[in-house]
Amino acid sequence: MQGADRTTRQRIADHLRGEAMQAGSLATEFEITTESALAHVKHIAQSLDGNADERLLVAPPECHDCGFSAFDDPANRPSRCPECKSESLEEPVFKIE
Repeated sequence: MQGADRTTRQRIADHLRGEAMQAGSLATEFEITTESALAHVKHIAQSLDGNADERLLVAPPECHDCGFSAFDDPANRPSRCPECKSESLEEPVFKIE
């Protein structure tokens, strides 16, 4: 299938097969909101759940100030760190392998 024939979700999945990206970068690349990009990634993860050949890898968000990275939902984009309350957080990074 050509790129124009594929849905945004399919194109995001194809992109994540090639390189790791943050939700904000996906949003910019595909001209959608960051929340929409996160929703697409979560759906892609569900779609891959039964696929033994591929899986979605997630590098969880990390606090720039204290290094905390044990967030309850690693695919979420938290607004601040639960440990130090800093708002300086690195977004989660997604990749399909």
